[in-house]
Amino acid sequence: MHKILFAALSLTVLLSCSEKKNEGNLEITGNIKGFKKGKLYIQKIEDTTLVALDTIVLNGTSTFESHLNIDSPEMLYLFVDRGVSNSIDNNLLFFAEPGKINIDTDVDYFFANAKITGSKNQELYEEYKKIISKFNDQQLELIQEEILGQKGAKKYSAEENKKKQEALLKKRYLYAANYALTNANKEIAPYIALTDIYDMQIKFLDTIHKSMTPEVAKSKYGKKFSDYLKKRKASEEQ
Repeated sequence: MHKILFAALSLTVLLSCSEKKNEGNLEITGNIKGFKKGKLYIQKIEDTTLVALDTIVLNGTSTFESHLNIDSPEMLYLFVDRGVSNSIDNNLLFFAEPGKINIDTDVDYFFANAKITGSKNQELYEEYKKIISKFNDQQLELIQEEILGQKGAKKYSAEENKKKQEALLKKRYLYAANYALTNANKEIAPYIALTDIYDMQIKFLDTIHKSMTPEVAKSKYGKKFSDYLKKRKASEEQ
């Protein structure tokens, strides 16, 4: 009798674990080298506030696993709780999408050394960030030149520096718009439009909007972009 009860309990536990593993449409696995004790949080932005979707407690292992359900691809955050540490390198932004995503990094360079696989939108986002970072570097150089010029550096022209900054900004905006347009079949397109070029001329945003596939248009960022564009058109028509 005891053997029968034990077998039944074991089967119940196994089924329970199996069901838990199958929950949701997004499986996130990963390894944070050097971080074996502490908490991880999977978060998302909800109405401008970070909300925890899952809390993972690590105790003796650096690997982790999380099962979530998301309606469509969206940006999530992996936050590592270092306890008393004041490090600002705690939050890792990644473009999640239904399926399996793996995140490998280390505790010392949590953000810089992160390798994220399994998401096409993440792939595109990383490619986009590489080019944008080059624009940012050029912008910083021009700002530094401006500061030195104001301190009396020779061969400095405020007018010329301003022209260069405006040209660079225009180039950056056009690159972002073209990247979104080229990838209008992915959720990265409305995301870029909403976060990086929301104040661009409507004609450019409208072109991106019309180029989105039906699936992308129905996604979280697709709907937000549609709503934003509608409101902005109405505002500018007044």
